Amino acid sequence: MLDLKEISYQPQTGEKKIINNLNLKVRENEIILICGNSGSGKTTLLEIISGLTNPQKGKITWKNKILSPRQRRWLCGVVFQFPERYFIGTTIGKELKIGHKSLREKNIEIVLNKVGLKKLNLTQPPEQLSGGQQRRLAVAVQLLRNPSILLLDEPTAGLDWSMRNDVKNLILDLKNKSTIIIVTHEPALFDGIPSRQFILEKGEIKNFVKEIYEG
Repeated sequence: MLDLKEISYQPQTGEKKIINNLNLKVRENEIILICGNSGSGKTTLLEIISGLTNPQKGKITWKNKILSPRQRRWLCGVVFQFPERYFIGTTIGKELKIGHKSLREKNIEIVLNKVGLKKLNLTQPPEQLSGGQQRRLAVAVQLLRNPSILLLDEPTAGLDWSMRNDVKNLILDLKNKSTIIIVTHEPALFDGIPSRQFILEKGEIKNFVKEIYEG
């Protein structure tokens, strides 16, 4: 279980806390949907969970062990908004291999199958993929790190309806295989995905909204 206890964060240049005494428990291999308007602290929360930002107060545990920011960075894979803007590999194959000293082709094949990009031409540039395929590629890049927790920041942002369904189907394909935390301001786009849903407002988890069961 991932357990966030009394987490607070205020940037050095900020006048108020972005995350304020937040508590959240996430079971292993479940999907959590955190809903909130722009400025509610969604992205900052993902940065804290992933170890990219360290809170001034509170503790974060995984399976009852307190984690340092460095340990959280190893634990989590993060896909931020518009991840395709950050592709730096000249080909899909090179993008997948960034950060890996040695990576077997079989591992790449397995991960691409997981995200629905089977038999992809690895020599083509990432920008030749559709928007939905690019989001899948961004998830594949993170899955190659074998994270226990996958964090998705507005994964449907900027996509048309057909591509949004592509991302939704990807999340359904990954359920029960990883702990997945999604933040969004459009929760209706994720209807039908088995999940627990919460509201984040002014840096606090205000309400448990509902739990959606499979089928």
